[in-house]
Amino acid sequence: MIHAHDTSLSEDQRLMRQSCRSFVDDIVTPFIRSNWQREWDMSPAGRLPPEILEGADRIGIRTLGVPEAQGGIELDRDTEVRTFALIAEEIARGDSGLADKLVQNWKVSILLREFAPDQLQATWFPRLIDDPQFLLAHCLTEPRGASDRWLPYNVPEAAMHTKAVLKDGHWVINGHKQFISNGYDASLYVVYANTNPKVGMLQGTSSFLVPRNTPGLTVTKCNETLGCRFMNNGEIVFEDCRVPADHLLVESEALGKAGVYFRAGKIIQAAKNLGVGVACFERTADYVQNYVQGGRILIKHQAVALRLADMATRIEAVRSLVERAAKAVDEGHPDMDALCNMAKVYASEEIMKVAQHALELHGGNGAMLEFGVEKLFRDAAIFLHMDATVDVSRMKIIKTMFPATAGKYAGPEA
Repeated sequence: MIHAHDTSLSEDQRLMRQSCRSFVDDIVTPFIRSNWQREWDMSPAGRLPPEILEGADRIGIRTLGVPEAQGGIELDRDTEVRTFALIAEEIARGDSGLADKLVQNWKVSILLREFAPDQLQATWFPRLIDDPQFLLAHCLTEPRGASDRWLPYNVPEAAMHTKAVLKDGHWVINGHKQFISNGYDASLYVVYANTNPKVGMLQGTSSFLVPRNTPGLTVTKCNETLGCRFMNNGEIVFEDCRVPADHLLVESEALGKAGVYFRAGKIIQAAKNLGVGVACFERTADYVQNYVQGGRILIKHQAVALRLADMATRIEAVRSLVERAAKAVDEGHPDMDALCNMAKVYASEEIMKVAQHALELHGGNGAMLEFGVEKLFRDAAIFLHMDATVDVSRMKIIKTMFPATAGKYAGPEA
């Protein structure tokens, strides 16, 4: 791949990237390649051995976003999102599921850093730091409301079905969340619920910090996904789940203030996708320079060379947009919302094409489970639906660019 962009990195960023690359090359990739069957273990807790998260902990990437005063690795705020993207790409090059496991910790840590009262930070950040297996989860999506809510549907009809009511010094939560990253095995959840059904969802949604062992919180299943299978996606039911009043994170305006989670999340999502694309290219470039067909190594066949060039070009185009969007978010640029959604959409679709080339250039081997290329294809396919579908993301881009004239998508029929 082309590495001219390296000159824009700080010394700290270069060192972090090298640590992540070594971790992936020495630990993650060998595990994934030699234990490909474990991806299909239907006992989710046994898929990823604890040594993997312990390795991530040793190089300091499990607790990014945790304030330094609480024992975490605090990044330079001026380039924080760009650094997250850099690390996410490297980890996803080894495994996108592992990247997503770690990313949830980063993003939720930022939410807690920005909005949790001091006593909650002092309670939960040390637990996160002390336990390498401690995972965080963000509970937003519901069976009847997912990425379509972010157009926005700011009407009561689109409000969260999960509700929370303040009673006797506790918030009582009832509802159902699904498709929650880390939902199956997280230790701490940020839960969004409707606390005022009379207003639009942007004015009536609050967020709460809910420990896993809270009575009334039940993890009902692990969703068996097509790709990213080393991150255990889960479904959660809340039945009269009582949390202390001081576990309220943001009252009424939780969705608006969650921009610190969502904007960085779109960039990181695109960067993870980019990492899958890089893995596709590296594996394919090695294969076509060593595999002989028709008396020649594959790369000497023009059709193969053209496809390899196409893969490299798409990857560099994705990287350029991801870097521009990440810089815009770090700097609070007026176009940051449109750009971070553009990066998510573009990466989703372009890396899917890269993965298709990789699959086809490996011929029959590409379809074999033990060869590992089909895994990259499946992982790439997942990104079309993660952090909003590509079509909803396109609608959001236009809503951002033309707020006065873009269509309305919810509410009573006229």
